[in-house]
Amino acid sequence: MNVWLKASRPKTLPAAIVPVALATALAASDGVLAGIPALLCLLFAVLIQVGTNFANDYYDYLKGADGDDRVGPTRVVSAGLVSPGRMKRATMGVFLSAFLVGTLLIPYGGLWLLGIGVASIVCGYAYTGGPYPLGYNGLGEVFVFIFFGFIATGVTYYVQTGSFSVDAWLLGVIPGALASNLLVVNNVRDMETDAQVGKQTLAVRFGDPFGRWEYVCFWGLALSATLTLSVLRSSYGVLLPWILCMPLFWLSRRLFRLSFGGPERWGRLLAQTAQILVVYGVLQVIGLLI
Repeated sequence: MNVWLKASRPKTLPAAIVPVALATALAASDGVLAGIPALLCLLFAVLIQVGTNFANDYYDYLKGADGDDRVGPTRVVSAGLVSPGRMKRATMGVFLSAFLVGTLLIPYGGLWLLGIGVASIVCGYAYTGGPYPLGYNGLGEVFVFIFFGFIATGVTYYVQTGSFSVDAWLLGVIPGALASNLLVVNNVRDMETDAQVGKQTLAVRFGDPFGRWEYVCFWGLALSATLTLSVLRSSYGVLLPWILCMPLFWLSRRLFRLSFGGPERWGRLLAQTAQILVVYGVLQVIGLLI
């Protein structure tokens, strides 16, 4: 169980949880709250995240991206803790479970949700697998921003309210940007090893300074979305996450001062970036509800 828990990468799961929580808080703020579809969305999002992590573990091993010189959390296939065959079967099982959960949402939102579910699964698989892996071609942040931002938030809001809104789409920018920064930390940390195996992340394509400034820009994008949402809803409470401005500045400065190597320091920065995702999400939920 510990091995599979490690493979699921628990520190990344807030990326799936926060958008659902935000959309549910917005629905409650708008006077509509449907618990069952919200829980189904949460389960679907978590399964997609876990399936993507499993696929990433499997395909990075096949492509040689998880060599002995890699800095970061243990990858269970490359470490010999899980065989490639077992990981492949586990990935298929998790994605199948996500599909089955997704079908339970059809009565709440319509048959078109089937297409969204299939697209989410295909892109989760294609993040590192398939003929054109997204993560290997500089599209990782795009995938995270769209699916764990706009789609996770927008669909969760829709199945509870029966409609989309400008506020819901704007709200999706926040978890999309915050979750993307988890990927940015990984990409800047792994630039050297990624370049060696032909993994063309944005940091590899455009260089180290780009990757570090990308981190700052995603923080700014989240704060800007919160500010705009506060104006649209005429609510000062929505601005509550702005109390994190100073911690966000400190994390950005820490990233700019980090050199390659130093796995403990990179691990600490990644953990703190994940913590900010959670804290920002909690504060935004509170701000929407007060």
